[in-house]
Amino acid sequence: MHRSVFSRWAGAPGHPAPLAIALACALFITGCASPGALHTPLTQTTPAALGLSDSPPATQTAAPARWWTALGDEQLDTLVDQALQGSPSLAVSRARLEQAVALSQVREAANGPQATLGVDATRQRYSANGLVPAPIAGNTYNSGTVQASLSWSPDFFGQHAAELQAALGQARAAQADAAAAANTLATQVGRSYVALARLVAQRDVAARALEQREEQRKLTQERTAAGLDSQVELTQAQAAVPDARTQIEALDEQIILARRQLAVLTGQAPGALPTLAPRLTALQPIAVPEVLGADLLGRRPDVVAARWRVEAATQGVNSARSEFYPNINIGAFIGLNALGLDQLFSAGSRQMGVTPALRLPIFDGGRLRAQLGGRQAELDAAIAQYNGAVLDAVKETGDAMDSIQSLTRQQTLQGDAMASAEKAYRFAQERYRAGLGNYLVVLSTESQVLVQRRLAVDLRARQLDTRLVLMKALGGGWTDDTAL
Repeated sequence: MHRSVFSRWAGAPGHPAPLAIALACALFITGCASPGALHTPLTQTTPAALGLSDSPPATQTAAPARWWTALGDEQLDTLVDQALQGSPSLAVSRARLEQAVALSQVREAANGPQATLGVDATRQRYSANGLVPAPIAGNTYNSGTVQASLSWSPDFFGQHAAELQAALGQARAAQADAAAAANTLATQVGRSYVALARLVAQRDVAARALEQREEQRKLTQERTAAGLDSQVELTQAQAAVPDARTQIEALDEQIILARRQLAVLTGQAPGALPTLAPRLTALQPIAVPEVLGADLLGRRPDVVAARWRVEAATQGVNSARSEFYPNINIGAFIGLNALGLDQLFSAGSRQMGVTPALRLPIFDGGRLRAQLGGRQAELDAAIAQYNGAVLDAVKETGDAMDSIQSLTRQQTLQGDAMASAEKAYRFAQERYRAGLGNYLVVLSTESQVLVQRRLAVDLRARQLDTRLVLMKALGGGWTDDTAL
């Protein structure tokens, strides 16, 4: 059996194994390339620093799964489901997740032993004036090789493990990003639906305002003809009619655009929802928590994604630091090689060997230190982004909860104003029916009722919209499954 020169020398009596010699030399010269002083990364923010309660809240702080169904509108449920299935933006997020998972699988596969099989055949005329001696020189021969190779790089210094954990961290961040994209998309559909319902309700109020102004113009014309009013009052009444029509036209335009936006968000053609007209009064407000707990940071997919990027960056620093230590590779091969294909499968064509190798940086002009510094800067950037995501999450949630409380108070006050306006309108109608006042007073009093109806529509729409924002801020009912 043929053995390589290296293999024979390694097995000879009195000769230590070359790998042991290489390791001893590596330990001797390790000090030639040093990573320098340890880097102190930025400090990650804590729930306590943000004013979040560490104790379990008395009420549930998480958004319910499929929270949009709490609005009680089947059309909205269908639209959100369509969006989550067919939106191009969500498909992009899913593709990025699949890419990140594939990259982590590539890194995991690269950490194990690698085996290859090669088959080569060559026909070559050898130079008569080259290094190859006669009788081969100056003649043409066929040669062939069939060889199996095995290589393995032991992870003595944790480089492979760090690279794998960094890749897994990026994959888990991409998984959380996909959940955040789905949460954002569901919120966009819900908010667009509420906005469309608001426009439809405002158009109903505007349509009644147009009827009222038509009645005022007609009555003013009659009073002017009877000499009870002048051309001034008539001109004012006439000008109010096209103004009301302009408002309706503007609302119609906004309704068309809102329908097109909803269609695109749900992955449909822009004109796919030409008759969609949700009723604002049919939408039910979603219940909200009273306090924020520290568990908020684990329910927000964007915060979890930022946290996994910190983990990936930390492992990137560990991987860069391990570059300063020896890189050991153990290889072996076995196969057949012959000059002349007729001899390829003969017993004498066998070849085999072992190829241990060691690589150690000694002088690299500062490349490894610069690479390590870059990874440390990436870690600081990831921590800063995480801190920013946490701050934004707490602010967004707190803002929504404060707005909901304020809107509740505004609705109470506006309800009182509405009741007063409707009471005055009823008194005006009663006086008119009793012959104590004219109909213009009735119409004028109704104007205040219409103003309050517009305000009521806006406040209800804002109340619903703000609760949708809060559902997104609470994580959209997402459960962290990135660690699985």
